[in-house]
Amino acid sequence: MSIKFGDDKQRKTPNNMKILLNSMSNDQQKKHTKLSGSEIESAISSLEAWSIKDSKLHRSFKFKNFVGAFTFMTEVALHAEKMDHHPEWFNVYDTVTIDLMTHDVNGISDQDIKLANLINIIYDKKK
Repeated sequence: MSIKFGDDKQRKTPNNMKILLNSMSNDQQKKHTKLSGSEIESAISSLEAWSIKDSKLHRSFKFKNFVGAFTFMTEVALHAEKMDHHPEWFNVYDTVTIDLMTHDVNGISDQDIKLANLINIIYDKKK
């Protein structure tokens, strides 16, 4: 893995694809606020098919086959890396289950809502 410092950081993934990372410092990226119960309920009402399970945002996605599921996971992974916010997920053949929470605040934050919205957009393109 190589990292180039400057205005932007670049990281090579194992298959040598370059990912342009946000140039914010780690301290800036980590400052997220835990959402209140009412804020979560309000946000989740606009998130198609997401629910709360075990104090995390939760959703399952179904695909035609394993390749469809894995392609979706790859695209989500690239965006999650750019955000420096990584999902908890599980894949069995054509199904991907995702849980989102912000460990730094021990709960759901604005970052989880943003990632859930992005994941929905990616899924809608793959259907």
